[in-house]
Amino acid sequence: MRSTLKFAVPLAVAALALGACGTKGGDTPAPAGSGGAAACNDYKIGMFGALTGPNANLGIYIQNGVNLAIDDYNKKHADCKVTLENYDSQGDPTQAPALAKKAIDDKKVVGIVGPAFSGESKAADPAFNEAGLVTITPSATNPTLAENGWKTFFRALGNDATQGPAASKYIKDTLKSTKTFVMDDASEYGKGLADIVRKDLGSQVVGNDTIQQKQTDFSASVTKVTSSGADALFFGGYSPEAAPLIKQLRDGGWKGTFVVADGVKDQSFIDNAKDAAEGTIITCPCVPPDVAPDFRTAYKAKYNEDPNTYSGEGYDSATILLDGIAAGKDRAGMVDFVKAYDKKGVTKQLKFDAKGESADIKVFAYKVEGGKIVSVGEIK
Repeated sequence: MRSTLKFAVPLAVAALALGACGTKGGDTPAPAGSGGAAACNDYKIGMFGALTGPNANLGIYIQNGVNLAIDDYNKKHADCKVTLENYDSQGDPTQAPALAKKAIDDKKVVGIVGPAFSGESKAADPAFNEAGLVTITPSATNPTLAENGWKTFFRALGNDATQGPAASKYIKDTLKSTKTFVMDDASEYGKGLADIVRKDLGSQVVGNDTIQQKQTDFSASVTKVTSSGADALFFGGYSPEAAPLIKQLRDGGWKGTFVVADGVKDQSFIDNAKDAAEGTIITCPCVPPDVAPDFRTAYKAKYNEDPNTYSGEGYDSATILLDGIAAGKDRAGMVDFVKAYDKKGVTKQLKFDAKGESADIKVFAYKVEGGKIVSVGEIK
């Protein structure tokens, strides 16, 4: 049967301003002079992810959401503002341990939004866990990150154990593909996601290939795909490789449907792939802008554009940490605060299970139409 796409019902957003924040049954803000955060300890939250380099857009989209959350908080706490400390990883796992140490050594940093990518999360999170510095990733989706016993790890979205099957379902039930080629970029994120799709599609997979990040010549892959007779191609990877890949596939005469995931949900993919991007299907455990209209309005007023990939999740992740600061939590108290958190955010109900995974998970399908990425609904 054809899968049903259920358009998400807009979430009720009572207010974007954070005000006096607590969680269920709630902690209340510590009074001035009590020694809690409200006594004004000049606390910071960190943003850990790519802000420069080939994958910078995804990090910047998150950072925009984080900055908006801090703006909202500081309007309500003008006498004791929180600041943002950026840790620009360039999406490179080799840079992550040193950046993690830098964040850990700054005792004013009480929580981290990120790391944004799965590879850098794997590299940095052991240090964060040892130091007791809480991290809430708005975008790293490799499922194994939650299997390490890290007490400081939390994820504000679904992982690839949900995104992979959703992509497979869309390929089979909506695209009606019977011959699917699967490719990955050998990254922690890309290979992990592609392997889930390979397993779910089973004998429907007519070919496999692995490329490398920063690769630009895909002629060998084009030959493999075109000779396989595939009517769809799933690529697990990021936009810097996805754009030249689909361009070269189209130039090589391949007519099938290109299917990618959240790592490609970036305007740079369209800008670089040009007309070849048209018709691409993108899956993402990130909500479309119309799910949270109040947030969309506030974001557009600040940045003159709609929220982009993981902007809302960045806002929600920061809001949790800011709520903790308002409730008087320092670094040591933040882990338990986040663990018990249960409150409506702009993207979903913000609540975590015992492993730090989001308790409210949805995966959406998007399509490139007319040079824009548009939502086609939730994959159910």
